[in-house]
Amino acid sequence: MNLPDFSQTRLLIVGDLMLDRYWKGSTARISPEAPVPVVKVGETEDRPGGAANVAINAATLGAQVTLMGLVGEDEAAATLQQRLEAMSVDCCFSAVAGFDTITKLRIVSRNQQLLRLDFEKDFSSVDKQTLYAQFSAALAQTDVVVLSDYAKGCLSDPQAFIQLARERNIPVVVDPKGTDFDRYRGATLLTPNMSEFEAVTRTFVDEPTLTASAAQVSQQLSLDALLITRSEKGMSLFTQNASHTLHLPAKAREVYDVTGAGDTVVSTLAACLAAGETLPTACVLANIAASIVVGKLGTSTVTTTELALALRDDHHPDGGVMSRSQLISAVRNAQVRGEKVVMTNGCFDILHAGHVAYLNEAAKLGQRLIVAVNTDESVRALKGAGRPINSIDRRMAVLAGLASVDWVVPFAEETPRDLIAAVLPDVLVKGGDYKIEDIAGGKEVMANGGEVKVLLFEEGVSTTAIIRQIVETN
Repeated sequence: MNLPDFSQTRLLIVGDLMLDRYWKGSTARISPEAPVPVVKVGETEDRPGGAANVAINAATLGAQVTLMGLVGEDEAAATLQQRLEAMSVDCCFSAVAGFDTITKLRIVSRNQQLLRLDFEKDFSSVDKQTLYAQFSAALAQTDVVVLSDYAKGCLSDPQAFIQLARERNIPVVVDPKGTDFDRYRGATLLTPNMSEFEAVTRTFVDEPTLTASAAQVSQQLSLDALLITRSEKGMSLFTQNASHTLHLPAKAREVYDVTGAGDTVVSTLAACLAAGETLPTACVLANIAASIVVGKLGTSTVTTTELALALRDDHHPDGGVMSRSQLISAVRNAQVRGEKVVMTNGCFDILHAGHVAYLNEAAKLGQRLIVAVNTDESVRALKGAGRPINSIDRRMAVLAGLASVDWVVPFAEETPRDLIAAVLPDVLVKGGDYKIEDIAGGKEVMANGGEVKVLLFEEGVSTTAIIRQIVETN
């Protein structure tokens, strides 16, 4: 999987704009006026929050971002716009007289929050006709719309935005709030967390009922899909077609702060969709982005460099070596994402140039390459006593280290037919002078709509010849 080019993507983000303000300092005494600590403020910091944080995340990826929302006629609005424009975000704010820009002031000492002061007034009652007109005009230069709802009133009528966008066939990604999801009917994708989803369904949802409940909500609300973020359980993508469910495990090794992780998921999803990626692939990248951002303190963003490095590390989950059950799960997820899975098999006792060339050619036939490897007992049955030279663990480790190979799995049977029939790759490849009808597992792959191909090994190179030369030399 390659990282998309976000530079030409155009996102239109609408939602509740906030300024997160931090006053930090030391505390060395208690006030003589009241039993409260005295904070000697030595540092102040202003960060865009709410929908503005979604915009910052998308802009950090390189997307072209237009941000709309309601603010007050105050210094906080000017500060918010200044911070956003420094990140090349196009700000189309609607200033409302008599209202404050939503601001959250946090008093922090020794990395502990002592107090939070909220300056806000609900914007639900504000006339939004000017905002709707601006939104409609901006759609001509938009690939994907994001609605970031924090229940502060800007999206009191999300249908006005959803209908305008869908009339022009522009996808709408919604980060919802509250228990009335009917407000978001007709959106392309909803991204609630698990607690929000349970609040909407008014029931505890366990694993056996989750898929059915999600599919029902998607159908009732005419959604294309529903992405539920599940904290330590990762995230799950559901569509009205239950067979297209995609479960993605959490990938964060250490979690320092989940602040803003939802904004990172939404912005990455939207940017990937705008870049032309499929929804499953966009979810995979959003899941990786979330794993990066929760490893940072405070509301943070993810750069394309960080995402590319994490994607490279993710290319070989568990070092590339998998059990049969792990492999089948990985293959199904890859196929749901639209990736073509290629599979081959062999002993690969002493890896040589012929093997490498063959595996490189096999990898070009799809996006994922599986190599099934004979166990030591299986090799002895095929090659005789004295083989293999290298144990199964060593052979699999070397194969997993190749850039062309994604997953490696052992098999102990005489042939890999049963394994191939369970995995059902899109393309089955065998090296050598084989007839397609004689290749183990070929009939099962073709019956499933897949292909079977024969690739020639590089002439003049073989494990047997290498072993013979070593013996003769000694």
